Amino acid sequence: MSRTLYDKLVDAHKVCDLPDGDMLIYVDFHIMNEYTSPQAFSGLDTKGLDVWRPEAHLAVIDHVNATRSSEPHDASSKLLIDNLQANCTKHGIAFYGLGDPRQGIEHVVVPEQGLVSPGMLIACGDSHTTTYGAYGALGFGIGTSEVEHVLATQTLRYKRMKTMRVTVDGETAPGVTAKDIIMKVVQVVGAGGANGFAVEFAGSAIRSLDMAGRMTVCNMAVELGARAALIAADQLTEAAMEGHPHSGQFAFNGENWGSDPEAVFNEVFIISGADIEPLITWGTSPDQSVPITANVPSATDYISPEAKAALARSLQYMGLSAGQSAQSIKIDTAFIGSCTNSRIEDLREAAKILEGRKVAKGVEAIVVPGSAMTRIKAEAEGLRAVFEAAGFEWRPEAGCSMCLAMNDDIAMDGERVASSTNRNFEGRQGRGARTHLMSPAMVAAAAIAGHLADVRDFKRKASR
Repeated sequence: MSRTLYDKLVDAHKVCDLPDGDMLIYVDFHIMNEYTSPQAFSGLDTKGLDVWRPEAHLAVIDHVNATRSSEPHDASSKLLIDNLQANCTKHGIAFYGLGDPRQGIEHVVVPEQGLVSPGMLIACGDSHTTTYGAYGALGFGIGTSEVEHVLATQTLRYKRMKTMRVTVDGETAPGVTAKDIIMKVVQVVGAGGANGFAVEFAGSAIRSLDMAGRMTVCNMAVELGARAALIAADQLTEAAMEGHPHSGQFAFNGENWGSDPEAVFNEVFIISGADIEPLITWGTSPDQSVPITANVPSATDYISPEAKAALARSLQYMGLSAGQSAQSIKIDTAFIGSCTNSRIEDLREAAKILEGRKVAKGVEAIVVPGSAMTRIKAEAEGLRAVFEAAGFEWRPEAGCSMCLAMNDDIAMDGERVASSTNRNFEGRQGRGARTHLMSPAMVAAAAIAGHLADVRDFKRKASR
């Protein structure tokens, strides 16, 4: 019987079927952060339960911490951080706290520590746990009550999902990145088009991506509504697992962690890589995007009254005019960071655009490396010097930062941000903040231009 990669992963971790049609699955590894864990530990204490397998858990600080300083920026943040550390100490769980050279955004830290491998099942109280699908692993976000259940039993109640394959074939043009690929997918499939699905990405454009690019694609699959995102493991995957502190700790042998050739999917999408251009979002949903060479949509671009109403609401919130050129949109802030695009590969690509150039007058530009290890490596490569010479503020501490309004990096009402993050919802980066999603290189281009700009123009100038 031919099976999808998703089915192989679920079958490998199924403990038993439950009477209501759900199943019990085993969790190989569980990640916690300071924001979603406190109630879970309180639940354990109330029930008098211990953590069953402390070695199968990791806690990091990333959501609420400041990135300007290693000290918490307010009392409530300190309380969350101290609480997580105390609970980890009590239960013998590894803790990467502030000042730890391993600290950083959870979905950056886990791969660089070698804590993910093909065939694993990873859970975390964060929706972008889908990132680990880049390794042929099944990762998904869970709620606080489920965190408690994993801590106590290393298992979860689970309902098998439908499967979707998105194939992106063909060579992409220069200037097109993994971020553009996944933004195109979100545009085509729709922001809720994969609700109830596990999505597998395939095709030559996907296989040509490096591991950082694959993680970007799987990370943003959540914006399709997907609860799981997967890419078949290959030689690149195997090579990426070598040379890390915990390489080999989790190994699953005896299974080809890819879909069988005759595997059948519930839904299939095919996208031509040649049709993808550098993209920017103009609205308040990740699927509201256009090529940087295009214009903001007009009512005539839509048929249904619902779509026209959504357009009007987004334009009003974003302070844009229908039909306005994308490159006419001026920015206040440029931000490079988040679990989507803060890896060393992302910083290198942005630095290529920034080298020898200056951030436009009036633009605040910030870069936050995704982990302490990424920061150290970037500084050793001279990337910090490039960013600072261009006028970017280089943050000394790692964290989610301006991805979400949960720390002291908050955009103000009406502030327009060119952002390498994953969500452009109303208020995501701060109340009234206006977010435009794009690749790190495109953020760098916007910072230099002072408005949304085509990174390919900068690449052409640099090559002369």
